[in-house]
Amino acid sequence: MKYALFIGRWQPLHPGHKWLFSQKLDKGIPVLIAVRDTPQDDSNPYSTDDVISNIEEEYSEEVSKGMVKVMAISDIESVNYGRGVGYEINEFTPPSDIGKISATKIRNENKRD
Repeated sequence: MKYALFIGRWQPLHPGHKWLFSQKLDKGIPVLIAVRDTPQDDSNPYSTDDVISNIEEEYSEEVSKGMVKVMAISDIESVNYGRGVGYEINEFTPPSDIGKISATKIRNENKRD
């Protein structure tokens, strides 16, 4: 089975991320969510294991059906590809209400709570 790959920190998982995943899930295409293994700091307050657990909990039904897989990957410097080797490269532009979501703002609000 082929998966649509999404790479990110997901710190924290928010409606913008869910919108992004839904671009494939809503079409019945399984997704592989790769969590960059970044050191914890102000921009990455959650451990990689916590992020994976949060995503798997949010998508527990999809995980049980094999529609969502979540895994850690080493932190990356860039995403690179050569000639066409059997997969697409897609960019999804969210509607303005989704595009305005800021994980930084969410993290700052979480600090105040």
